[in-house]
Amino acid sequence: MHCDQKGAFTGEISGRMIQDVGCTHVILGHSERRALFGDTDKVVDSKAKTAVLLGLIPIICIGETLEQREAGNTFSVLQGQLEGSLANFLADDLLLPSTILAYEPVWAIGTGKTASPDQAQEVHAFVRQWIAENFNTGTAEHIRILYGGSVKGENIADLMARPDIDGALVGGASLTPGAFVPIIRFRADG
Repeated sequence: MHCDQKGAFTGEISGRMIQDVGCTHVILGHSERRALFGDTDKVVDSKAKTAVLLGLIPIICIGETLEQREAGNTFSVLQGQLEGSLANFLADDLLLPSTILAYEPVWAIGTGKTASPDQAQEVHAFVRQWIAENFNTGTAEHIRILYGGSVKGENIADLMARPDIDGALVGGASLTPGAFVPIIRFRADG
C-alpha cells in the first residue's frame, strides 16, 4: 500500500483502492518490501498511519537477518523497527488493539529454516513487553503478534502452543493446498 490515501503511484496501491475491493487488512513492512523496495521504518510508519485513517487494519512486519541474529542484535534491531514503524502511534500514545504485529525472522523466510518455538516465543514475549512499556498492559494483552517464517503443517502446533504467539503469517505454504490446509485447519483445542 502507498502512504497517500489516493493518487497515481505506478507499482503501488492506494489505501482507497484496497478498501474498494473489500480488503480489511494490509501487510506493511514485509521483509521483501524492506529489502527489495527500500521500505524504511519511516515509510512503514507513514503507511500504517494511513491504513488506520482509512479504517484498514495494519499488519506490521518486523524481523532480523541471520547476520543480525548471529551478532546478538536481534532485540536491538526489533526495538529499532518497532520504534520507527510505530512512531506515529508512539507520538499519539495510542496503538489500536486491532493493529497486528508479525515477527518474521528474515533468516527463516523461504529458506526452510524455522525459528524454534522457543526462539519465536522469546521474541514474541519481548515484543509484547515492549508494547506494555511503550503503550500499556491492556494493549499488550490484546494485540495479536503473529509468527511468519517457514510456517508449515508440521510446525504449526508447536508454534501455537507458545503463550505469546497468536497466529501465523503464512508465506510459501499458502501456495500449495496440501501444505496450507493443515495450517488453516489447525485448532489449539484439538
